[in-house]
Amino acid sequence: MRPDPDADATAIDAELPAAQQASAADSKTLPPWFAVSLALVALLALLVSALLWQKLSSIQELLARQSADATAQSTEARAISRQAQEMAREAAARVAVFDARLSEVALQRTQLEELMQSLSRSRDENLVVDIDSAIRLAQQQAELTGSVEPLLAALRSASQRVARAAQPRLTPLQRAIARDIDRIKSAALSDTPGLLVKLDELAHLADELVLANAVLPVQARAAVKRMPAEPAPPWWLRTFQLIQDEAKALVRVSRIEQPEAALLSPEQSFFLRENFKLKLLNARLGLLARQLESSRADLAAAAISLNKYFDLNSRRTQVAVALLQQVQTQMKSLQIPRVDETLAALTTAAAGR
Repeated sequence: MRPDPDADATAIDAELPAAQQASAADSKTLPPWFAVSLALVALLALLVSALLWQKLSSIQELLARQSADATAQSTEARAISRQAQEMAREAAARVAVFDARLSEVALQRTQLEELMQSLSRSRDENLVVDIDSAIRLAQQQAELTGSVEPLLAALRSASQRVARAAQPRLTPLQRAIARDIDRIKSAALSDTPGLLVKLDELAHLADELVLANAVLPVQARAAVKRMPAEPAPPWWLRTFQLIQDEAKALVRVSRIEQPEAALLSPEQSFFLRENFKLKLLNARLGLLARQLESSRADLAAAAISLNKYFDLNSRRTQVAVALLQQVQTQMKSLQIPRVDETLAALTTAAAGR
């Protein structure tokens, strides 16, 4: 069964006036201290509100003061930042000026170093040119005089000048000069005056040399000239000896290696001797003029003429051949040593390598 809603509503309306009557009765029965407590609580809340308001006011003042200080500090910081920016700009400008001056100083230093290097290089080049000309002149003097003393003196002077210069790039030149000095000192050179004396002796022997087609050797002629000093034989013996010598002179059998020597006439024999002496004199002049190749050629031609047209069995011819061979042998060691290594080192130093 469903409950009845009208009955329920009637029951509730009956209960409400009873409750309101009960609460009104309770209010009439509250004690007086409760009102005092409420007043105290209200006063306390008012005091707390006043204190909170005062504290809030002080906090606001503090915040306003801090805000003003912060504003002043920010303004000061902005001013300081502006000053810092200005100082930074000034510093950057100064740095730029310093960089420009530093660049100018570096450029001037570079130019000064280049100038010093050019001066030092020009001094070294002048030294190299002077040494080269002095050594070449000494080489010519040595070749003209036949003595190595001028060349050695020039090399020693060049070595001293290079040592005083104290340049590392001239060290190879100094070593080359030292090697050339040692090589020249150890070289064996012939005596030029002795060669000239031997050539003079050969020229004097030319008139006494026996030709290959001579009718009577010189020794036999000397023996014939010594014959009158001996006891004179009888007239008939002298007549027989004269006839016998004349008969022997009509026919002569001899061995001649060169057919040109057998066909020489007396006039040609004279010119042959003079030509032989002229070749010796030309060799002498070439030796004095230090034209060694020409002298060697003249001596070779004289040796060919001596072996071709003169009697090699004759003692004087053998002496002349021996002297001529000695002169030719000594002419081979007469060449003045050259200083090609020093000249090459001078060329390298002049090129700046």
